[in-house]
Order: sequence, then structure tokens, then C-alpha cells
Amino acid sequence: MASKLTSRDDDYSKWYNELVVQADLAQHSDVKGGMVIKPYGFAIWERMKDVLDGMFKDTGHVNAYFPLFIPKSYLSKEAAHVEGFAKECAVVTHYRLKNDPNGEGVVVDPDARLEEELIVRPTSETIIWNTYKNWIQSYRDLPLLVNQWANVVRWEMRTRLFLRTAEFLWQEGHTAHATKDEAVEEAKKMLEVYADFAENHMAMPVVKGVKTESERFAGAEDTYCIEALMQDGKALQAGTSHFLGQNFAKAFDVTFADKEGGKSHVWATSWGVSTRLMGALIMTHSDDQGLVLPPKLAPIEVVIVPIYKGQDQMDEIVAKCQEVADELKTAGIRVKLDDDDTKRSGWKFAEYELKGVPLRIAMGPRDLAKGTCELARRDTKTKDFVSLDGLAAHVRTQLDDIQATLTASVHERIKTHTHVVDTWEGFLEALDKGGFVSAHWDGTAETEERIKQETKATIRCIPYEGDTTPGTCIKTGAPSARRVLFAKAY
Repeated sequence: MASKLTSRDDDYSKWYNELVVQADLAQHSDVKGGMVIKPYGFAIWERMKDVLDGMFKDTGHVNAYFPLFIPKSYLSKEAAHVEGFAKECAVVTHYRLKNDPNGEGVVVDPDARLEEELIVRPTSETIIWNTYKNWIQSYRDLPLLVNQWANVVRWEMRTRLFLRTAEFLWQEGHTAHATKDEAVEEAKKMLEVYADFAENHMAMPVVKGVKTESERFAGAEDTYCIEALMQDGKALQAGTSHFLGQNFAKAFDVTFADKEGGKSHVWATSWGVSTRLMGALIMTHSDDQGLVLPPKLAPIEVVIVPIYKGQDQMDEIVAKCQEVADELKTAGIRVKLDDDDTKRSGWKFAEYELKGVPLRIAMGPRDLAKGTCELARRDTKTKDFVSLDGLAAHVRTQLDDIQATLTASVHERIKTHTHVVDTWEGFLEALDKGGFVSAHWDGTAETEERIKQETKATIRCIPYEGDTTPGTCIKTGAPSARRVLFAKAY
């Protein structure tokens, strides 16, 4: 059994790191910044991936795959883009190894240097738009709505499993449109898809908004984002969608023949979420006993643990538990019957609590005689004895209630941890409390950077539903068009 977790109140960062490892989600690789996603962690990611993939296809998108390696010259074609990623790029310079003549293993063959260095993709805009140049000829080829599931590399030195790693998994959508309005509509629509997923599947309501010019994606004209609020009061950017204008189309000369017979550059978007969502999921709901998973994303929604003494009891109780498991599976519930007789039931209870399984069913001889079972909720830690008659319907109701309860708790967290301030002193006090801080800002990058340097707080977004009443900047006293959301963030 895993050791006791550090309390969140004592050391939130240590609690998180311990939980990721002890719950069997991931571990560090031997390469600094690398991550091994273990089967249970990957099963959660697969749940996320499957749901999102369905949502993308429902909105008309198709999947493709593009190369991992990008010629260095491609990144040079869009100046803002290359500047944004230059410090994070891994570079391939050679294509062959050879045996060390001194018998010290292998060395890079100096004669195998590439004519042009290749960049391991930090994101795929450049290689994709170079490809789109050959795919798009006419307005009949538009819109082009493509997504890819892939890995990317951004060389991070200060890493944390799922939240910030040198290599991570993600999806990236890249679309091309005939008009600016269509592209803007697409970028905003995909942000709504992300927000829908976050609230209705992750049980993680978010704030939707627009990034400031300083915080937007390199090469974008606008970046739309969803911001989540973790238990420790820090924000986490959970997804972004970018309106790229015609920047990449012009850089790679992607034009189309319009209906009037003229030639125009296409309009573009890109949007993505990553395994960073795993970190968000952990820090949104989990507690000092382990993971707390929303049922819609839990690989196992219900675990069944038979309790018995002796072979005779075991055979009878396990057989009944199998009937219950089959009934739940037929009802579309993801269920596991743990009939491993090498582990005690107490060990199993603790293990599935640590792994965040939403519901646990336990059944012993008395339950068998009464036609009942013990039903334990992971979120509230409450237990009830319920009849086996109509159990599937009862379990479904409980799972739905867990999902709704987790969602409501996060709504309340955002509500109670969003502080409205009008002074610099009030701003500093609110930051110490944690959460979002709604405050006036004069709109300049200089003031934004000053606040960041002095407090480590950043403007998370200009919220869609924020206060648009004019005021004065908390830092400079200069006029402010509206309030924005600040927070310390991951």
C-alpha cells in the first residue's frame, strides 16, 4: 500500500507530486523533463481524448498527422512565432551514430551532419501551413478543418509531472477559412467546446476570456482562453484557441481563388489542449486521501470488492458480485470486480480511494443474505446499504450526483475566491488570499510587466463576462477601460 500523502495544507506542491506517483499516474523518466505516463494515468487521458475527439468530429473536424521534424527555415518565415518558441526548441543536427573507436559505446558521426537542422515540433503551425499550400487552391477547398493528436517538445528545465514537461501529449487543431469572420467564429467556437468539456466532463467550470497582447500565442492576432482555479488559489490555463489572421498564410503563401476569380490569402486558426489537463483534474478535486475523479472521466466508475472468509463464502459471494458487475456493464457503467484473493479488502479500499474511483460496492455474507450491498462514495466518503434490486439505476443516479456535486463545488470556489479590488493595497491583500483578482489595468504592457515582476501575478484574461465599467488602474492611477482578471498561476 502507498504511504500516507503529505497534507495539502502543509505542502501543496509536495502533496501533488506524491499523489501523481502514488496513484500510479506517472513517473519521471531518466531524461530531465521527461515523463512516463503509467497505464492508469493514460487510461484517464484516453477518456479525455475520446470525449474531446468526439466533440471535434461533431463540429466537423477530421484527424490527420503531420511530421515530428520541422526544417529550421520554416520557423524563420514567421518572425513573431519563431521568437516565441526559439528558447524552447530541441534541434536535430545529425542523422547517424557510430561505434566509438576507443570502445566507449557510440558517438555522433561527424560526417552525418544534416544539410539543414531539424526542429522537434514545439507546435505545428509552420509545417502544417507549408503543407496546406498544396491542399488549398480554391474557395471550394475551404473551410479546411483538421486536428492532430501528437506529442510536442518544449525544452523546459523547471518541470512538474503533467503540468510542465519537456515532452507532452496534446491535440492541435489547424483550420483555414475564406473570410476573417469565419476564422474568428471558428476560434471562439472551439473555445466553447473546451469550456463545455471542462465543466461537463472534468467538473471544472472555467472563466472564458481573451489574453492580453503580451500573453497571446506567438504569431496570433488574438488568443482566447479558459482559466481554471485550483484548490490552492492558483490559476491554470486549461485551453487556448487562437485567431491567427493571415500571418501564416502570408508567410507560406497560402492563397485561394475566390468566387469572383481573384486571389486571396486564407484566414487561420489553431487551438489545443494537452496532458496539462491531467494536472488540472488532480488539483481541482483531489484530497489528502488521494484522487477524486469525476465519474465521466474515471476509467473505473464503480469497483466491487467481495468480502469473505473461506473458500465456500468466496465462491458464493464472488459469483453474486459477478452478476452485479454484469448488470452494471449492461447499463453502460465502467465497472471492475476485484476478486484478487492475495490482497485484503482493507488494502483494496485504501487503494481505490487513492485512485479516486467514484463509487465502491462491498458485499459480504450478511449482504448476500439480505440482498443488499454497501455503497461508498469517494467524494463525500459517505456509505449506505442499498438493495440489489434496481441497483444499476441507483448507481447511475449516484454517479450523476457525484458529477453534479463536484461541478457545483468548483462553481462555489470561483465565486468565493474572486476578489474585486480598487486599490494597490487591496490588490496585494487579495493575492495573499489566493484566487482571481478583478481589478482595473491601464492597458499598457509596461504596467502589466511591472505588476508581474513585483507580485508574480499575471493577467489571466480579459473575461467575456467581466465588469466593463471604466475606472482607474490599481498601479498607475491612469484611466482603465474595464476590469481584468489577475492571479498567480501554474
